[in-house]
Amino acid sequence: MFDTTDQLAVNAIRTLSMDAIQKANSGHPGLPMGSAPMAYVLWSKFLNVNPKTSRKWSNRDRFVLSAGHGSALLYSLLHLSGYNVTLDDLKNFRQWQSKTPGHPEVDHTDGVEATTGPLGQGIANAVGMAMAEAHLAAQYNKPGFDIVDHYTYGLNGDGDLMEGVSQEAASLAGKLKLGKLILFYDSNNISLDGDLSMSFIDDVKKRFESYGWQHLLVKDGNDLSEISAAVKLAKAETSKPTIIEVKTVIGFGAEKQGTSAVHGAPLGAQGVDFAKKAYGWEYPEFSVPQEVSKRFTETLVARGEAMEQVWRDTFADYAKKYPELAEQYVKAFENETPDLDLTKHELDSSKASRVTSQEAIQELSAQMPNFWGGSADLSASNNTMAKAESDFMPENYAGRNIWFGVREFAMGAIMNGIALHGGTRVYGGTFFVFSNYMLPAVRMAALQNLPVTYVWTHDSIAVGEDGPTHEPVEQLASVRSMPNLDVFRPADGNEVIAAWRHAASSKTRPTALVLTRQNLPVLPGTAELAEEGLNRGAYIISKEEGALEGILIATGSEVALALEAKKTLGAGVRVVSMPSMNLFDEQSAAYREEILPKSCRKRVGIEAGTSFGWAKYIGLDGATVTVDTWGASAPANIILPEYGFTAENVVNVYKTLD
Repeated sequence: MFDTTDQLAVNAIRTLSMDAIQKANSGHPGLPMGSAPMAYVLWSKFLNVNPKTSRKWSNRDRFVLSAGHGSALLYSLLHLSGYNVTLDDLKNFRQWQSKTPGHPEVDHTDGVEATTGPLGQGIANAVGMAMAEAHLAAQYNKPGFDIVDHYTYGLNGDGDLMEGVSQEAASLAGKLKLGKLILFYDSNNISLDGDLSMSFIDDVKKRFESYGWQHLLVKDGNDLSEISAAVKLAKAETSKPTIIEVKTVIGFGAEKQGTSAVHGAPLGAQGVDFAKKAYGWEYPEFSVPQEVSKRFTETLVARGEAMEQVWRDTFADYAKKYPELAEQYVKAFENETPDLDLTKHELDSSKASRVTSQEAIQELSAQMPNFWGGSADLSASNNTMAKAESDFMPENYAGRNIWFGVREFAMGAIMNGIALHGGTRVYGGTFFVFSNYMLPAVRMAALQNLPVTYVWTHDSIAVGEDGPTHEPVEQLASVRSMPNLDVFRPADGNEVIAAWRHAASSKTRPTALVLTRQNLPVLPGTAELAEEGLNRGAYIISKEEGALEGILIATGSEVALALEAKKTLGAGVRVVSMPSMNLFDEQSAAYREEILPKSCRKRVGIEAGTSFGWAKYIGLDGATVTVDTWGASAPANIILPEYGFTAENVVNVYKTLD
């Protein structure tokens, strides 16, 4: 089944990777040298992709390099497979503006499916991709038309398995019986600092079997036939995800192979020569033997082109028989959102923003068949379930309510995988204070321009009796500091539906909805002003009469408080609702001046969070009514006044500015 050309191809992957790292004088040679055989077997014999159309073919297999520090391996594979990664790109590895950055970046390098590097998250991304595949297959496949039918593969190392997010994600994957998810575990007994036994003694077989996975062991990571046989067994198991533990030698062929010395540093010119001699490699640096190029063309490239053409022919027939589904499928992968009809809220109503969000979710679900999501075991509190929809479970992959379990970090990283797969829009909820658990995944969503939505409820000290452990104080400032993340703290139901419309239409940014537990009255003017005002970040909700004397700026639940304070302060005070600081900052200077004129220096910022970040809006002469300490355990109607959130205190603070 395998011949000398296959072995030459394995060594071509190794040497290209070594040469790139050596030229950059930076990188991680250990993984590419040890993992090249398993990567070659997967790509040459099993991976169904078409380098000519890359990520445009929706039914391609997905490959996620969770151990992203081994990026030279992936770039070498992409080059050999005919993606738009040239030898010059390999020679510019880790250099300024190159296509081959230190860790893989989606949308930056042709063929990369996910931005990886922070260990463990790639495994969770792969779980999300497999969930999306299962869900879309249940939605769209019809007898004789397997429009969605592909595998998700991942490659991870020991470090990935030590990170808690991988455990969270693997546990959920086992529960969901994701049979088209296959992980390759580069098991080399070495971590960055030294022997793995110093920090990791898990029985990976028992651990994954307890999750409901199939575990397969390849004893010799250089045996191409043994690796191939394991992949066949993995694909034959349709009711469980599979982890293939491949015993490898880190830095195979290097003088210091099998040690941490080859993990994350170039081998040096002499070290590269030593390894190449061990492989019997007699070609100049950055060389690809002609027979290796031909082998990749005859295997992966030819297979991918043929399979995509068969799929496109099948989809054309599918479109004739099921035109509405076909159109829906295409629009879903283009991230097109229909015109949404969301019910506005009347003045006489008063509901928590988590409740008005729940109402919006029901309407969105009815109007967007690609819309799905859930919560980290808090759906009863986050109000994230779509009541008319069923649960996403092994016996019902068409379900649109996802039970993420108490796995906030994995939920965020899985959502990223779902978004990267394409074809659906996903949201996930938890308490705002637990957004801290999710932040590494939120950061990766923002970095990758993924339009996922976070439903973060119980947004302030008004959580009350649960006390400071459950009362977010610094979280708003934290998430607002993240680039490319739209953060909304809506003041009432009309701002909530405007925020949801924004989230459901976004194509390049994740959206965070920060919502209350306590009821919020519908505010005068929001039915008319909230839609445009929210999308500009801030707007005048109550205009002054006559000369402008001062400005009260508030977000969320505190906008009503500001309006109440204005009744005492008089007609010359303006009240500004600022649901999204980042969007306001992006507006034109003219608009920002219109809302917050520089001539008016008498300003008070009001928000049940820390004062951090408010200085740019209130200036040196302004003041805040905020929470610059921890919360406390007490009913909300007691704790809020104790922390100064009364109209009377706002008035008093404002008057100190005279």
